[in-house]
Amino acid sequence: MSNYLDTSKKILVIVTNHEDYPTRTDKTGLWLTELTHFYDVMISAGFTIDIASPLGGKTPLDERSLGWLYMDKAAKEHLNNSSFTALLDNTLDARSISHEEYVAIYFAGGHGTMWDFKSNAELKRLGEGIYNSGGYVTSVCHGAAALLNLQNNQQQPLISGKQITGFSNTEERLAGLSNEVPFSLEDEIKKLGANYDKTLLPFVSYAVADGRIVTGQNPSSGKAVARTLLQQMSSSRSVE
Repeated sequence: MSNYLDTSKKILVIVTNHEDYPTRTDKTGLWLTELTHFYDVMISAGFTIDIASPLGGKTPLDERSLGWLYMDKAAKEHLNNSSFTALLDNTLDARSISHEEYVAIYFAGGHGTMWDFKSNAELKRLGEGIYNSGGYVTSVCHGAAALLNLQNNQQQPLISGKQITGFSNTEERLAGLSNEVPFSLEDEIKKLGANYDKTLLPFVSYAVADGRIVTGQNPSSGKAVARTLLQQMSSSRSVE
């Protein structure tokens, strides 16, 4: 196994534009640490990262993700960094991006993704383009909603037969949001023939890799996804 890591191509991070729940008055959006934890690991590894969204422009931040229980020191520093917050206020427009610049795509979560990731044609184009060019498709938590729309070269679901994780039904119930989301992420992953996997204890960091697809279960899993991705990328084996 080789430890060589090619950082000549960039990583594309996709975040949500959606902030409204059907009935709740608080706002959803990007779960901040799902971005920052992944971002910090990949930047430290030498990669350049672009942050984009389905429509471009501002990505809203999930209000709950900014609470003291979820924010760590690094995330707070990012939130106080005007250069970083400018990236969140001015995300690239996915409609204007070519997949050829990127070796991997990372779909960050937050409940907002349940409304604007699943059936988005541009995210489908980018995800499939990167994967079919030998790159990696990764997600964390509700970001896996973007994987539901992806297909392989045989026009079959990309995640069919693959070991995949994402926010579980148990976690959705414990979060009190089962009646707010438009669909069950766990159920939809299973319907596509994926081998849905989850950790025994809810909300504990967990990531799985199946070839060039790397997924994390919940908000605690961003670092695990990044580290697992680096392991897959540094391997000299051909993974499908």
